[in-house]
Amino acid sequence: MLLAGIGTGLFGHGTLTATMLLAPRSQVGIAMGAWGAVQATSQGVGATIGGVIRDVANGMNIGLDLPGNASGYVIIFALELAFMAATLAAMWPLMGRDNRD
Repeated sequence: MLLAGIGTGLFGHGTLTATMLLAPRSQVGIAMGAWGAVQATSQGVGATIGGVIRDVANGMNIGLDLPGNASGYVIIFALELAFMAATLAAMWPLMGRDNRD
């Protein structure tokens, strides 16, 4: 959980900084507003989808034999790890590039 929180904070800060740097000076306020709307929407949608997946996983007998609601949370964290690995794999080719050319 700690690493997920740190990663979320760094991602939010990085995307906000990139938004402010890439927007034309006259439109920085609009860009920040759009950034905030996207962040709020994605957090709401993510929490909703996570809750649905957790409830469906807890309703199904998937054979994990974990106490309480733990099996649903295990599936959620496994999906988060899979998405993180996919993101890192997609970003890897971009890491060494110098985009200032």
